[in-house]
Amino acid sequence: MNEVNTSVLVIDDEEMVRDNIEDILIPRNQSEEQEDIDNAFDVLFGNTKPLLLTRTPSIPVFTVDKASNGMDGLKKVQKAIENGTPYAVIFLDMRMPGWNGLETAIEIRKVDAKAEIIFITAYSDRSIDEIVDQAGQNVGYHCKPYAPEEIIQLATKACTDYNKLRNLEKLIESIANIGLNKNQLNSLLKNILEQLAGSLDTTMALIGKLDKDLNYEKILSIGAIEERINIDELTARVKAADLEKDEVCQLDELVLARMENYYVFALLQKVEKLKTEKMYLLKLFVQNAAHAIRNAELNDKLIQKEKLSAVGQVIGMVMHDLRTPIKNIKFMTDMMREEGAENDLIDMIDQSAEQASDIFEDFLDFIKEIPVQKKPVDINKITLEAIDQAKCIEGCGCISIQAYMPDGLIVPGDESKLRRVISNLVNNAADVLFDHKVQNPFVHISGWVEEKNLMLAICDNGPGIPQDIMGTLFDPFVTKNKKNGTGLGLAIVKQYVSAHGGKIAVSNNKGAVFTISLPLA
Repeated sequence: MNEVNTSVLVIDDEEMVRDNIEDILIPRNQSEEQEDIDNAFDVLFGNTKPLLLTRTPSIPVFTVDKASNGMDGLKKVQKAIENGTPYAVIFLDMRMPGWNGLETAIEIRKVDAKAEIIFITAYSDRSIDEIVDQAGQNVGYHCKPYAPEEIIQLATKACTDYNKLRNLEKLIESIANIGLNKNQLNSLLKNILEQLAGSLDTTMALIGKLDKDLNYEKILSIGAIEERINIDELTARVKAADLEKDEVCQLDELVLARMENYYVFALLQKVEKLKTEKMYLLKLFVQNAAHAIRNAELNDKLIQKEKLSAVGQVIGMVMHDLRTPIKNIKFMTDMMREEGAENDLIDMIDQSAEQASDIFEDFLDFIKEIPVQKKPVDINKITLEAIDQAKCIEGCGCISIQAYMPDGLIVPGDESKLRRVISNLVNNAADVLFDHKVQNPFVHISGWVEEKNLMLAICDNGPGIPQDIMGTLFDPFVTKNKKNGTGLGLAIVKQYVSAHGGKIAVSNNKGAVFTISLPLA
């Protein structure tokens, strides 16, 4: 917690008013002179209550500066900012010689947008809407004559609001520099978002991420906002709003803030225009949250890359030792054929040895991120090969694995890697169906042409993808509820698809559905 700022500035051309507010906020011992001042104030403003109240522990200890006109007040504000001791509250008269109160507030806002400004005036010659429009929404308005307890309440509330917002601001600014992983960061962001939502007078907020195609990815949420908002409709509203980077706007009950492709959506309890200060905090939160999220993502990727690098070195050594035994398998099957042994089992041994060699080569390519060598690939052929390989896996005999695609689906690519993509997805689906003992299990592979892309969909009737790993499913070492899972299969799939200039997406629809898009040319 920062030291509480209770610094007050009173700008009024009437010395008696300036001194009176100071005496209310900083009580002195009563004296005969003070009694005379109280009596004079009673005559002028009709105040019949004692000006000095008994100080209670709940009332802050204020410090008060005074200025007799707007220009002098502005100088004091500028000096306070330069000294790092800004005012928390500014009491401001409306009618003054030179700059009037509104003109003074406008000038003050150019150097200090955070101070709580409270107009104290006997004249309502400016409408509230006009004041808010020109001086910003972070202002209050109180008419003379006033009671001492009203001044204390106004100053106490304004200081409390000011310090709450400053502490929240400091907390928000700190999150961008904290080194956390995604799970830790999400917990912190949710805590701060709840505090920020409280200042916005709402219990529902959402951090989402939209890519350039406006595909939505949830980061975290509080409250029941997802039950109140249709995500597709929300995405359409964001697209229609066409928010620029670093922009915050309010669309009726919906508040949107953007930092690059990260958005915060807050659904207000009641439709009213938010104060400038709160919009500023929302913008600040999005900026720092986006920065922190990117840092966490980069940190996670760096850790994954280091893990993969270490795994790659181990695999390289293992492959060096296994290369000779794998080659010997082919040598031995050739010898068996020369001796007259010719059957399907020998062919399957050859295929398995070749597949083991390809897996090693593909995995090393994944570690080194070697570009693919593209040649025409018959998708129908490699799909049937992937199905045949899957049928040899334990428990797959009872699973119906079917392909539904037209003839002549040809794409430029690396045949081994594309076969590995389909094989990994089919094998994963088969493993899940077998592990969960799904009734009447099936895996369907569909293919079709859509514009200039070949589309492949691999779907099953299993339990689907757990929601908590949906956003990180293709990251290395992410796995859940799978026996003997390494968490590398889908990471390899994603890399191979991306290396071919394609995209892969996952969804749940009565089971898991993986959709792949590959360019035809």
